[in-house]
Amino acid sequence: MSGRSSMKITHNTDWTCVRLRLRRWSRVLLWLGWGFLVGLGSLIGPEEAQAARIKDIASVEGVRDNQLIGYGLVVGLDRTGDSVVGGQFTAQAIISMLNTMGINLKIDPIQLLTRNTASVMVTAKLPPFARPGMKLDVQVSSMANAKSLKGGTLLLSPLKAANQQVYAVAQGAISTSGFESGDGGTSVVKNQQSGGIIPGGAIVERAVDLDMQAWEKFSLTMHQADFVTALRVSEAINAHLGDGVASALSSGQIEVDVPERFQGKIVQMIASVEGLDVNVDVRAKVVVNERTGTIVMGEHVRLASMAIAHGSLTIKIKSRFNVSQPEAPGLIGSAAGTTVVTPSVDTEAEEEKNRVIQVDGSVTLGDLVKAL
Repeated sequence: MSGRSSMKITHNTDWTCVRLRLRRWSRVLLWLGWGFLVGLGSLIGPEEAQAARIKDIASVEGVRDNQLIGYGLVVGLDRTGDSVVGGQFTAQAIISMLNTMGINLKIDPIQLLTRNTASVMVTAKLPPFARPGMKLDVQVSSMANAKSLKGGTLLLSPLKAANQQVYAVAQGAISTSGFESGDGGTSVVKNQQSGGIIPGGAIVERAVDLDMQAWEKFSLTMHQADFVTALRVSEAINAHLGDGVASALSSGQIEVDVPERFQGKIVQMIASVEGLDVNVDVRAKVVVNERTGTIVMGEHVRLASMAIAHGSLTIKIKSRFNVSQPEAPGLIGSAAGTTVVTPSVDTEAEEEKNRVIQVDGSVTLGDLVKAL
């Protein structure tokens, strides 16, 4: 939509032609129009709202993931693990692990060669209603000076939640996404090899207790707080289950009472509520990136009345160089001199006929693009 500038330069021995095309009119006038957008979006009513399911815009409070974390050792590395100097605790962890297996080492940890082993932190997400035996994906990250975890295997590592209770145990071969190759003093590296994942590498050992059947009420938490959308959610629930069942407490929370007919059937009730369609109210938004000159507009943004002029200005600059050659020195009646080159510049400006587009108020972005 904004104007573009292009420059074409042609150079000959006799003259230089610089052709500069400037499209400034549309850019200036468009920026004047954009200045009205944000304020106008709040004054003019939105277009037809976009429908979405309640489960896509809200979630049941308390039904969420839980973070798990643990410490572990990765073995089987090709001399890319922790060094003794930078990973003293790695050597100590190896000795402690061997002691639990009945192998008592009475040596100084600094005497161990640990390049094939790395200390790592292990993280995972425990989804709601996870049951013992379920498998979780695991993220493994080096915490010392290991160069790469490629080809390594994570040894048995308990994963704890914030309450210091063990909820899962992780173990398995690590998969890394990066690579490193080099020869002759040069190398190519893609991504980092100091971290990796173990798909299905953790097994749930303990479930998070959440007795939903005893609920007499529950709350829905909006993913994006909005008063209009929260009110529409409560109205949709009341229209489906009966008046007074749901009420919007704020822009981000809707409280829902469990009717008597759904006592002990909370899953069926939540499933029916999450499947309801609600018209989501989206604010008119304009994002301007001054660095790249990009303007991003939401579908609800309406334009103010304005005029846009399309045209171009062509400037031709022709340069000629005249050579002044004085007579050779030493001749009678002549004086010594130097050759002088004097430029002669001719400038011409050609302006194409502008195309003026009248944009009425309340048009959408699509209407503007079609007009241009």
